[in-house]
Amino acid sequence: MLLMPKASTATEQKLYVDNISAALRDEMRADENVYFMGQDVAEFGGPFNITTGFLEEFGAARIFNTPISESGTVGIAVGSALLGRRPVVEMQFADFVSCGFNQLVNVAAKMYYRMEQPVPLVIRLPAGGGVGAGAFHSQNNEALFAHTPGLKIVAPATAEDAYLLLRAAIRDPNPVLYFEHKYLYRRQKGVTPTFPLGDTTASVTLEAKAAVRRPGADVTIVTYGWMVHRSLEAAETLAAEGIDCEVIDLRVLAPLDTQAILESVEKTSKAVVVHEATITCGIGAEVSALIAEHAIGYLDGPIKRVAYPDQPVPFHKSLEAAALPNPDKIAAAVRAAVEW
Repeated sequence: MLLMPKASTATEQKLYVDNISAALRDEMRADENVYFMGQDVAEFGGPFNITTGFLEEFGAARIFNTPISESGTVGIAVGSALLGRRPVVEMQFADFVSCGFNQLVNVAAKMYYRMEQPVPLVIRLPAGGGVGAGAFHSQNNEALFAHTPGLKIVAPATAEDAYLLLRAAIRDPNPVLYFEHKYLYRRQKGVTPTFPLGDTTASVTLEAKAAVRRPGADVTIVTYGWMVHRSLEAAETLAAEGIDCEVIDLRVLAPLDTQAILESVEKTSKAVVVHEATITCGIGAEVSALIAEHAIGYLDGPIKRVAYPDQPVPFHKSLEAAALPNPDKIAAAVRAAVEW
């Protein structure tokens, strides 16, 4: 199931980054088998201060620092997950997960197939650009893992989803990669929703369930993460021109909510796919292939893609901004689709 919030009386607006912290804290309070590790996450609180105060509350046995050895850290997490613990690992930046790639795609992902043993493991991955962090701290490498059966991938776009999806990921019996966007950390706000399962330790099986962030009739925009907000900006501009866009937030990238995508395209007959990652072999390529294979009879023009060019991210903010998908580029792609 993909957890949906119960009716909540909360009114205080929390930052996206604070809801990540709250979700982790609430799961650690609910289940003593949940523990957290990563580089500088204990006394220092992590590079984004997400675990500030955790050491004092949970102690050194449940939150601790690791060496700069991503492969070893993921390997330890897999082993402890097999023994019944629920480890959460923070990569300082999503870029660094490549050092633990083998442990994820050849060990964690295949363990249930090999031994019928669950691996309830979450890897938190601060991803994305827009902050001038350069080529080694700005990547969106979700597509590297979407190809691997056995791994689940989530990418919250809102503060509410940042909370819900992390709590659900921790309770899923499968390894989950949780891509949190650095640009959204202190720019997106929302309430902390009520978790449907309360403080129990019941397991959750994350399923694909996209969200319609804006209903529309003329064009479907399929996107996720930061690009949800940029697509919504583009949709507002286009609405003034008489073009009604439906914006689909995938939320879960593996597995994909194929039904939501196809139903929207069948309604609008036009499709634009937007993501921040480089264009070649990105999630957008899979979404485009899905639409072409299963909804070709409904399409009234070619599928358009808006993504990052196949190049490293420059340090200079102006150069980075020029390469990133933005509302103007998205709007131009939508206009091209409509005018076909």
